[in-house]
Amino acid sequence: MAKQDPTLGRNWYVIHTYSGYEDAVTRALLQRIESMGMQEYVFEVLVPKEKKTVIKNGKPTVVDKNLFPGYVLVDMIVTDDSWFLVRNTPNVTGFVGSGNIPVPVLPEEFGIIKRRISQDTPTNEIAYSVGDLVEIKAGPFANYVGNISDVSPQKGKVTVMVSIFDRETPVELDFDQIIKKI
Repeated sequence: MAKQDPTLGRNWYVIHTYSGYEDAVTRALLQRIESMGMQEYVFEVLVPKEKKTVIKNGKPTVVDKNLFPGYVLVDMIVTDDSWFLVRNTPNVTGFVGSGNIPVPVLPEEFGIIKRRISQDTPTNEIAYSVGDLVEIKAGPFANYVGNISDVSPQKGKVTVMVSIFDRETPVELDFDQIIKKI
């Protein structure tokens, strides 16, 4: 008789947590898996995050942002014991699914998530884009108004076209030197 595959029924599932507690739930769940000897049923716990470039104090900074705030992915085989282990972890409000029956994440969906979190290049969360009308609030061109012609998130700079002596002149500025006009 052929031996049954021990990973049969192994899937990724989504658990709902209190927002902001994703990392705490991950640590607690990993500790519970270890202490209760459930490594044969719960394999991996993942908080999907991606790198984003945000502006802090006028400078671009790379931060990890949760893709799905309030959710954690768990690679597991659902049994009564593994379900109980995950469901009764502090700050877990339940599995995503209908009622008490967890619904697995489709492999295609998980593939998309995996690609997004494995990107090394941060995506930009910059409030400025080409064509925006801005006012210069600092430097020798303070109080001038112009349109952004170029955005360089890696440097934390923009090029603004300002009218000086009736000529359009490019001025390179830091993000913290301009304010968007509405």
